[in-house]
This record gives sequence, C-alpha cells and structure tokens, in this order.
Amino acid sequence: MRLIRGISGIVAAGLVLLAVVVVGAALIGDRRGFPGPGAESVVAHIAVAVIAVVAQVYSDRTRGAMSLGAAAVPPVAGAILLWTQWWC
Repeated sequence: MRLIRGISGIVAAGLVLLAVVVVGAALIGDRRGFPGPGAESVVAHIAVAVIAVVAQVYSDRTRGAMSLGAAAVPPVAGAILLWTQWWC
C-alpha cells in the first residue's frame, strides 16, 4: 500500500507543478500580449491539483480500502485533465 500511495503522491505533486506552469504561462502571455492558456484551462488545472492534494492527504491519513480509493483519485483526475485540456 505504501508503494501505491507513493506513486499517487508523485502524481499529485506533478499535477501541482503542472498547474503552476499553466498559471505562469497565462500570466506571461497576458503581460507580453501573446495567446496563452485561457481562464477555463487555468481553473481546470488548479481545481484538479487541489482535488489531487486533498485526496492524497486523505489517503495518507486513512487505512484500508478507503486509502486505496483515495490513492486512485490523483491518477484518474490527472488522466481526465490531460485528456480534456491537452489532447482534445
């Protein structure tokens, strides 16, 4: 179970970093006058990062099936985010 929670934590941290990069790109694009990620994309990245971190903290603090279920949230949320914001 530690391995699953560890992988889930790495995914959650990656989603936070991705959200920071998207927010930074939006700010730089706005200041320099070139197109960047829109508000919808920025909000989606921030929301998924928050959901992933909350689920990861919950997974780290509980045991059993609830921990496994919460550990599945960051990878699933990340996959949905990547599918909707980067590939489609």
